Amino acid sequence: MQHTPRKRFGQNFLVDQAVIETLISRIAPLPDQNIVEIGPGQGALTEPLLRQSCDLTVIELDRDLVAALQSLPQKVSNPDCTFKVISADALTVDYAKLAKEKADKLRIVGNLPYNISTPLLFYLLEYSEHITDLHFMLQKEVVERIAAKPGSKTYGRLSVMMQWLCTTSPLVSVPSTAFKPQPKVESGFIRLVPKGLPVDELKIAKTLKGLVTAAFSQRRKTLRNSLSKWIDSNTLEQLGIDPVRRAETVSVEEYCLLAQHVYKTSDSHSANI
Repeated sequence: MQHTPRKRFGQNFLVDQAVIETLISRIAPLPDQNIVEIGPGQGALTEPLLRQSCDLTVIELDRDLVAALQSLPQKVSNPDCTFKVISADALTVDYAKLAKEKADKLRIVGNLPYNISTPLLFYLLEYSEHITDLHFMLQKEVVERIAAKPGSKTYGRLSVMMQWLCTTSPLVSVPSTAFKPQPKVESGFIRLVPKGLPVDELKIAKTLKGLVTAAFSQRRKTLRNSLSKWIDSNTLEQLGIDPVRRAETVSVEEYCLLAQHVYKTSDSHSANI
């Protein structure tokens, strides 16, 4: 597939066959699964996915790639596969509708443009009840931030929010040489499995996001100072959290405890975040 990569779409095409085979083995697609690929590009993952699955939908923003993608089923020996190309921005797609069309949850995969990866992850997780798992190529730094543990330099808002919603499993590090053109950063492949949190727990989402953002926007300050507009020192102590601790030392479970308290006691905070 001949195509000049476009910077505005953040296109870095995966070309290393050994890496492609490793990623497919980690995804482990099965014939009866409803798979959605975001950003198929030149079809590096699309072709092997077509060979191993019967139901594949790809979402591609670059219209110049769409026609070539539509011809891929003719190149693979899987006559029973159902293949659909959606020409759209992945941030505008109704993933609940895609799941309902097949009466089956989605397995979502992709080599995401790094410039939209974080907002796209949060957008997709709004549809978590319709998703079995997600396998994504991301900037290595983002993978490290998602999976970071309390106390590490990379632990932050993204770590807390993603680990609250998902089980996170970094799978493979991928060098820049695996892409064409080569990005200036290393990459990583990660598996995210939505936890399927109960509706009552999901109600704190806006509160948790706002509270964590406040804590990490002043990460060198103590919780007493960074969260002063949210919760006072006495309440922190009552909840078993030392007010002189800093944001990066607080676990995901402790942030959830704080968010639950704030949500229950302050409707104005949860409504305005």
